[in-house]
Amino acid sequence: MEKELTVIVVNFNDKAHLQRSLSSVEENAKGLAFEIIVVDNNSQDGSAEFIEKNFPGVKLIRNKENVGFSRANNQAIRESRGEFILFLNTDTVLFPNALGLLLEEMRANPQIGALGPALLRDGNRYQVSFGKKVSFFSEIVQKFFLNHYYRLLLKTFQEKREVGWLSAACLLMKRSVLAEAGLFDENFFLYFEDIDLCLRIREKGWKLVFFPRARVFHEGGISTSSFKFSSRLEYRRSQLYYYRKNNSKISLFLLCLYLRLNFSLLSLWTFLRKNGDGNLRLRYFQLLKD
Repeated sequence: MEKELTVIVVNFNDKAHLQRSLSSVEENAKGLAFEIIVVDNNSQDGSAEFIEKNFPGVKLIRNKENVGFSRANNQAIRESRGEFILFLNTDTVLFPNALGLLLEEMRANPQIGALGPALLRDGNRYQVSFGKKVSFFSEIVQKFFLNHYYRLLLKTFQEKREVGWLSAACLLMKRSVLAEAGLFDENFFLYFEDIDLCLRIREKGWKLVFFPRARVFHEGGISTSSFKFSSRLEYRRSQLYYYRKNNSKISLFLLCLYLRLNFSLLSLWTFLRKNGDGNLRLRYFQLLKD
């Protein structure tokens, strides 16, 4: 490999966060042979021009349309030259030495296929960025019980742990592991693509490790904040595809049952408020019929 590390960032209309995020990468990567690749998914806020002007060392891939998170990452992977690959969201800022700690842990433990840091939000609140293997019951347990437990635990317990999946908001992998497990499944436009890839990595015998000694600030939800209902639709589409691909028929049946109830409540809420996008609700309903 020509580089020790490739940092891949997928951007969609998030010019506001690029300065802090890319600067934190450059600061963390001092002393390393590294490259940064940004894939811009046809942003309309001047993001691409901002990168060209302020970060001339960054390799910029400009797409003519929003091709989604999975496909954009795969574009960058194919162009990359690093032994290790770090996937990073635009709304993240690496804490000092976060990158060094991740690389040190990865090199020291060759059985690790992917490594994720602790993700923090404003006020040093921990984001739960890991979990067990995803099924209907495990999602329910994590959403209503484990997320609260993990947030409390992370305030005092900072030991690494082996997990079932890690968030691609900040995720370090070996190139050799990606070559073995395969790239992101491009049938996922947004959401669940990282969980699917993590599952395939584990199936190949590699470990996934949450490593909270390395810390990263993550604002969260930036690229989807301006179209929340549409984002929810994409989330459900990806969730259903993941279940059809990786889970039992019983899990899929229970998920569809839950989503039909969710859809009924959502329709009632938008009716009572006398607003909402009827076309999006129709698409949501069609998604459940399919």
